[in-house]
Amino acid sequence: MSKVAIVSDSNSGITQSMAKEFGVTVMPMPFFVGDKTLYEDIDLSQEEFYQMLSEKTDIHTSMPLVGNVTDTWDELLKEYDEIVHIPMSSGLSGSCETAMMLSQDYDGKVQVVNNQRISVTQRQSVLDALALAKQGRTASEIKTILERDKFESSIYIMVDTLYYLKKGGRITPAAAALGTLLKLKPVLQIQGEKLDAFAKARTVKQAKSIMIEAMKNDFANRFNDPNGEHMYLEMAYTHDLEAAENFKKEVQEAFPGMEIRMDPLSLSISCHIGPGALAVACSRKIPELEALSLIHI
Repeated sequence: MSKVAIVSDSNSGITQSMAKEFGVTVMPMPFFVGDKTLYEDIDLSQEEFYQMLSEKTDIHTSMPLVGNVTDTWDELLKEYDEIVHIPMSSGLSGSCETAMMLSQDYDGKVQVVNNQRISVTQRQSVLDALALAKQGRTASEIKTILERDKFESSIYIMVDTLYYLKKGGRITPAAAALGTLLKLKPVLQIQGEKLDAFAKARTVKQAKSIMIEAMKNDFANRFNDPNGEHMYLEMAYTHDLEAAENFKKEVQEAFPGMEIRMDPLSLSISCHIGPGALAVACSRKIPELEALSLIHI
């Protein structure tokens, strides 16, 4: 049986300590702060990051450095036969395309999965890959299954401030000024390819309601599973844990009996949306794993 290593990046929300616990490798995303390069969860914590944001420090996201990627693979291939590499969605970063190009030099031993996910949904893909590897599947088989199901997930995010969307060029200064004046709380969506507008709310309460109803609609109409029997329900947030815990109670009421996994959003997304964001997400369970109940850690 082929020995398969699972690799991802910190956009999955998997910390270095979690990675050790799960038995996977997580590459920390680099950030440029002035003339320094800092790595998520290595020398840049969530607290330090949000402190920098509050001080309007200029922070830029970056892709994992090419040398770091290949060094990680080379080291793992001393112990493993194959690697499944799961980067963040190709629609949100060029890191997936770069990894695919680099993998061409590895004679099929490195399989890069473009399964269009980020944050808690990407995290679930990593756990699914791990469980499939334990089943004895090859890296190529795991890639095929994950890419087959790549759009079987959904994320809705409420943004608390328009400042970071404006700064990143995702909305115009005029739209940001008007939205701030009207105290709008945009709800964004990630349906695989990229971060898109979904709805505009006038209050946090309304934004929460929009996200819950959107998720209920996805369960019933998109996934044909209104009771969520074949779904994972997930949540994420930026910086404000208390607000996230309160929202979690509301989501739990809307989906009684479902287990909810909640993690901080990765810093790469936080850079573009700022603190105070709340998100609800889901991923469909992989049929090959459902019967074995191996998945959710």
